[in-house]
Amino acid sequence: MGYAVVLGEALVDLLDAEHDGQPVYRQAIGGGPLNVAVAVARLGGDSRFVGSLGDDALADRIRAFLSDAGVGLTGTVTVPAPTALGVATFAGPEPDFRFYGEPRSYGLLTADDLDVALVEGADVLYCGSIVLLEPPVLAAARRAWSIAGALRVFDPNVRPRLLTGPGALAGLREVVAEFAASAHLVKLSTADAELLYPGEPVEGVAAYLRELGATTVVVTLGAAGALVATGPDVVRIPAPKVDAVDATGAGDSVMGALIADLLADGEPTDPTGWQHRVAYALRVAALVCESPGGAISMPTRTAVTTRFPG
Repeated sequence: MGYAVVLGEALVDLLDAEHDGQPVYRQAIGGGPLNVAVAVARLGGDSRFVGSLGDDALADRIRAFLSDAGVGLTGTVTVPAPTALGVATFAGPEPDFRFYGEPRSYGLLTADDLDVALVEGADVLYCGSIVLLEPPVLAAARRAWSIAGALRVFDPNVRPRLLTGPGALAGLREVVAEFAASAHLVKLSTADAELLYPGEPVEGVAAYLRELGATTVVVTLGAAGALVATGPDVVRIPAPKVDAVDATGAGDSVMGALIADLLADGEPTDPTGWQHRVAYALRVAALVCESPGGAISMPTRTAVTTRFPG
């Protein structure tokens, strides 16, 4: 088993909560790619986080959290900026994020900062999420994507509130097409698909991304499960029924589970193999939804098997 490089953002989430009848914000280590890296490690894989971290106490907490989770940090750089904050409010289990901090600490990794040997030696390379809206990190991601001899996985993880200015959505759509064209796996959510390709059914979006060149496309559908497009058919996989408390990080845990299995067993050789893996990833996500917080809720394989035996 080799290792996965996860390139993206790390930040601190402030989650809307209540204490003694008063509104409070609960602090949680977050960022979609960070969640992915932690999920891979908790599920038994070797993950290395690549990104820029601030120079404050919150960044120290992020480093300590990742280290305790077993995530490698040799690919991170420290930048002279405070740690960015993602403030989440809830209407049901789905979070609504707004982001604070300028310059954004996670957006300062450059192509020259990239640890080339680390990327070249990886078995899986993940790129995606909101760092692709930051030109320095987009350049770093493009360089990593071009030199990787690994399985390449991509997740747009769109945050609509960050798409400001004319042409922002069209520009992101071009970036998604660029990375999807040579991806072994693209994972996106229904919300991502609806924002990027308004009016298109999710099956059509999955088929389009495969036409661009993606080998396999997985679209998560929330409580309805996910669809898998690989081979000639698009197949829907149901999710376990749970009482969701907080969906933060659920989609990231799906990606983390899929990467962990890619590290363990490589690419499935037929569509059925992908369907089995997605079914397992949905069990991981269901368990994440049963407790609050993103990265802190990523389970071990033992926990998944205990919660969903058989």
